[in-house]
Amino acid sequence: MPLSEKQKKHLRRLAHPLNPVVMLGSAGLTDAVVGEMERALGDHELVKVSARLGARDRRDQALDELAGRTASELVQRIGHVGVFYRRRRDLPKLVLPDE
Repeated sequence: MPLSEKQKKHLRRLAHPLNPVVMLGSAGLTDAVVGEMERALGDHELVKVSARLGARDRRDQALDELAGRTASELVQRIGHVGVFYRRRRDLPKLVLPDE
């Protein structure tokens, strides 16, 4: 289910003080990075990712692919940092505002 703008704004506000948990380096998007992202989303629901890949197109493509491979929503992308959200099915931690 896609997030509404109101929900994205709420998540951006919550993500502001967070530090990146997952780092994408020169190796790009590897299975190890996807596995770490899965773990982080399972633990936190809202995760910042630092993507130091050089070219903007390569970085944007890697962040989009990461969202697809982890079934998460890319909430925000500023510079080399992306914010991802995936609601936990068993016990959600974050409460999103209704539209």
